Amino acid sequence: MQYQKEIHEYLENHKSEMLDLLGKLVAVRSVQGEAGENMPFGSEPAKALKIMLDACQESGFQIENLDNYAGSADLNEKKPELGILAHLDVVPEGDGWTHDPYQMTYDPDSDKLFGRGTSDDKGPAVASLFAMKAVHDLQIPMKSGVRLIFGTNEENGSEDLEYYMKHRTLPPMVFTPDGDYPVINLEKGMCRLKLSAEFTDGNSKILKLDAGNVINAVPAQASAVLTDSSPETVQQVVHDLQKCYPVTIPETEIAFDNNLVTVSVNGESAHASTPEKGRNALTFLLEILDSLHLKGQQGEILHKLFVSFPYGETDGKSLGISAEDELSGGLTCVLSVMQMDKNQLTAYADIRFPVCCTGAEIISRMQKTLAPVTVEAILCDEPHHTDENSPFVQTLLNVYESVTGNKGECLAIGGGTYVHHIEGGVAFGATFPDTDVHMHGAEEFIKLEHFLLDAEMMALAITELCAE
Repeated sequence: MQYQKEIHEYLENHKSEMLDLLGKLVAVRSVQGEAGENMPFGSEPAKALKIMLDACQESGFQIENLDNYAGSADLNEKKPELGILAHLDVVPEGDGWTHDPYQMTYDPDSDKLFGRGTSDDKGPAVASLFAMKAVHDLQIPMKSGVRLIFGTNEENGSEDLEYYMKHRTLPPMVFTPDGDYPVINLEKGMCRLKLSAEFTDGNSKILKLDAGNVINAVPAQASAVLTDSSPETVQQVVHDLQKCYPVTIPETEIAFDNNLVTVSVNGESAHASTPEKGRNALTFLLEILDSLHLKGQQGEILHKLFVSFPYGETDGKSLGISAEDELSGGLTCVLSVMQMDKNQLTAYADIRFPVCCTGAEIISRMQKTLAPVTVEAILCDEPHHTDENSPFVQTLLNVYESVTGNKGECLAIGGGTYVHHIEGGVAFGATFPDTDVHMHGAEEFIKLEHFLLDAEMMALAITELCAE
């Protein structure tokens, strides 16, 4: 591929500069904070944006800071035909780190750069800058412009991108290095639904139920407090269920105090786009409770939810919404959060659906199936699909094959990327196949080799799409 050798050598020679900039960015805890004057997402995301834009300006690029929502850097004065979209905000560090999450650490034995944001998405953002810098410094003749766009709110709703698109026009070709290689060209649609019900007959036996913390994950814990039940009865129910689920049954603990039985279930979490990888503590708890044959409105509602969200089912079949197509695969459905007392119930479900159906169809079917439970949509995004045979996508796949030697192919995912609402947009990297970079978790990392390859592939994407 033209210019590949020169670009590779350039990046090897500028590796220390890349690492220095990434270290500066990792040191900023750019988690969304309290909004301030000209700082819509707090001071730290704005600080990270300034560091990046300063580096772009020092590299000779024309920059723009759009009210600290997002910033951009242009390769030249030509009209941008290609946009590379990355983000500089991060999720909180959480627990379980061995390394300091805000001091980038290199382990030469594993070739890993540890730190929050190294893979999501500060590392790829730095790689995009040095990709454009390589093209600029090597004086590769260009027929069109390239624009880097750096957001600061991807992790909390992408208001940054929404603001940018209201005030600026995106280039006709856009990719984000905020996904997986080779190319993600199809993202399932997503519905997030709120379920609610009230109990007015005074016949409730469950005093409290609590499960899940976030809508987009299989709940790992669920618990309920019951009155007028014996621990022996509940234990027998759990024992009987063990015969049905001898391998996948979550761990269940039963406690008895002050005439109250507490049932606690410990399952295994998983992302809502791949619920089959988890063990849903909430739906298993519902099966336990339904097996107690509770009476009244509360018992009827619990039965409705149990038969609609049976433990182990993740395709929505019992809700009547199961769907699958060749392009995007099957629908996934997770009952992920629930709070209940003796008077009311509130729950949330996350559904990822293929291109063969619509969000409106899914909501309508669920409203009919779950009645008298109230079902309302709090979010509904239709699927995103970019033609894999477009010259843009095929060029990215060819770049991936040329650099890695591996087959380039398009991927369909249940999650959403930064380009979900950008027509024709795709994700190009930056996570390599079969690599768990601990994104959003403790000990997040990017391999130094992959960091350099990211920059090389983005530079070649620029030259293949925009050079003379």
